[in-house]
Amino acid sequence: MIFKSPYPDVEIPNVPLTEFVLSRTQQFGDSPALIDGPSGRTITYAQLGGAIRLVASSLAKRGFGKGDVFAIYSPNIPEYAVAFHAVSLLGGIVTTVNPLYTAEELARQLNDAGAKYLLTISLFLENAKTAVSQTNVEEIFTFDPVDGATPFGTLLQSDGSLPEININPAEDLVVLPYSSGTTGYPKGVMLTHRNIVSNIVQVEGVSGIELVEQEDVVMGILPFFHIYGMVVIMNMSLAKGATIVTMPRFDMVQFLELVQKHKVTRVNLVPPILVGLAKHPIVDQYDTSSLVELFSGAAPLGQALADEVKARLNCRVVQGYGLTETSPVTHVYNLTMTQEDKLSSIGPAIPNTDVMIVDPTSGEPVGKNERGELWISGPQVMKGYLNNPDATAATVDEDGWLHTGDIGYVDDEGFFYIVDRLKELIKYKGFQVAPAELEALLLGHPAIADVAVIPSPDEEAGEVPKAFVVLKTETTADEIMAWVAERVSPQKKVRRVEFVSEVPKSLSGKILRRVLVEQERAKLGN
Repeated sequence: MIFKSPYPDVEIPNVPLTEFVLSRTQQFGDSPALIDGPSGRTITYAQLGGAIRLVASSLAKRGFGKGDVFAIYSPNIPEYAVAFHAVSLLGGIVTTVNPLYTAEELARQLNDAGAKYLLTISLFLENAKTAVSQTNVEEIFTFDPVDGATPFGTLLQSDGSLPEININPAEDLVVLPYSSGTTGYPKGVMLTHRNIVSNIVQVEGVSGIELVEQEDVVMGILPFFHIYGMVVIMNMSLAKGATIVTMPRFDMVQFLELVQKHKVTRVNLVPPILVGLAKHPIVDQYDTSSLVELFSGAAPLGQALADEVKARLNCRVVQGYGLTETSPVTHVYNLTMTQEDKLSSIGPAIPNTDVMIVDPTSGEPVGKNERGELWISGPQVMKGYLNNPDATAATVDEDGWLHTGDIGYVDDEGFFYIVDRLKELIKYKGFQVAPAELEALLLGHPAIADVAVIPSPDEEAGEVPKAFVVLKTETTADEIMAWVAERVSPQKKVRRVEFVSEVPKSLSGKILRRVLVEQERAKLGN
C-alpha cells in the first residue's frame, strides 16, 4: 500500500540551485541576509549575489570548474553561504565537513570526495594542513586571514566575469555531504541541484504552515555542514528573503542573548537543545517573546518535551523528518492541521512524496497502524552514494524506493510516527555515529579482546555510544573512554562502558546488537 502526500503536487523548477536562489533574492535589496551572531557583521541581499559572483569568477580563473569538488570545513558564519553558492554557480560540488573532525577523518573525506580545494578558518588550519598533506588538495583557503593559507577575501577581488556553464539540474551534483553507515566509514551522498531545489519547493508546498517567511529572523544554530542546516536553514531561508543569524557553536547564554537582541522568530533545532529550553533556569532571564515557531528535526521529539517547551516559550513546536539521502525533508508536522495530541508525530508526507511501510521480515507492504520500515519515493531522493554502487543498491531499490532503516507506522489520519531504527546508527544530539567504526577502533586497544557498541538512551543527548567490553588485560572504563576521545571527534566519544564476559553473537559471528539494546533499555526503564 502506497501512502501519498495529502498535499497537491508542486511543480519543480528545472534550474540550478544558485540560479533558483538568486532569482528570488534580487527583490530583497538592502535587507540583511546573514548576520554573524557574535560580531554583528552583516551581508545584505544586495551584497550577497555580487559576492557570490566575484568568488565564482576568481575560482574559475584558478581553473576550478564544473564537477570539481570544494570542501568547506568551518563552523557557521555568513561567508559560508557565499562560498557554497559560488561553487554551485560554477557547477562545482561542495563537500561539507564536520568542523569537529580529526585530521584523519578530514583526510579520509577529502580523499574519498576527490577535493581540489579546502576552505576553513584559522583555528582549524593546523588540523587542515595535517589532513591535506595526505591528499591531493591543491590549495587551502581561510575565511579569516592567516599565514600559511590563501585568504578567502582575495577571492572577492575579481572582475566578476564567468565562463559559460551548462548545468543539468537532474544529473549534476551540487553537494556531497557524508552520512554515517552501519558498516565502515561515512559515505558521500550525491545530491543534485534538482534534489535540493525540489526539497525547497516541496516544503513550501505544505499548505497551512509557513516554515519561513521574508519577515522572519531565523537562528542559524544547526551546522551548515549538516544537511538540515544547509538546506532547511541556509537555503530555504535565503530563498524566502529571511534574515539568518549565524552561531559558530551552540552556547545557551549566547543563543538567548541573540534571540533577544535580534528578535529571532524561528529556530530550527534538535531535541537536546529543546531539553535546555524546557528546563534551564536561565531561559527566564531573557525576552524570548519574539519566538513564533521552533522546528525540531534530526532525532525523534517526545510529546512531553514538546508540550513543556510550548508551554514555557508560548510558541509553536513543529517536528519534521528526513535523511541526508532525501535532501533532507520528507515529512512535516503541521500543528494547525489537527489536535495537538500528535506532537510526537512527524506529520504526513510533503508534496510529491510517496511512502510505503514494509514488514522488514517478509518484505511485504503493511497497512495503517502496522509497524514496518519506511520507504520513500520522491524527487528529493539522492542520486546515490559516491563510488559505492553496492551501498546505493542496498539503500535505493530498482524502483526508486529509498529504504530509510527507520521503523514507524501511519495512523488513521495519515500521520506518521517513528518508533525505532532498523539501522544500528547511534543518534547523539542529532549526529549519526556508526557503532562499527567505534568497534573497529576499540579492537585496536591493547587491553580489549572483544567489543560491541550500542546506543544507550540519554535524556540530554538522545543516545550516547556505550561499549560492552571483553578484557584481555586489566584496565578501567575511564582509561578506555579517554583513549577513544583522543582518536575521534567529540560526537563519537564512547561515554559509557560496561565490562562483560562475552559479546552476544549469531552463528555467523555477527554481533547481536539488538539483544544488547533491549537489555539496556530494560535496565534504564526505556
